[in-house]
Amino acid sequence: MNFLKYTSYLYLAFGIFFIYDGYTKCNTSESPLLSFIIAGLAIFMFFFRRKFSKKFEDRNKQS
Repeated sequence: MNFLKYTSYLYLAFGIFFIYDGYTKCNTSESPLLSFIIAGLAIFMFFFRRKFSKKFEDRNKQS
């Protein structure tokens, strides 16, 4: 279960990538909306997974 600590950082990496992708699409004639939506979702998932993993660790420590 140690690998679950690091999967949240994968979401953060995807978020940064899609922000970069959206920024490059802003400079061209393409629409960056979908890239920014995916980036926002990935960053939200990063914080959600971190909070969930901390709750899970605290629950295991109490038992």
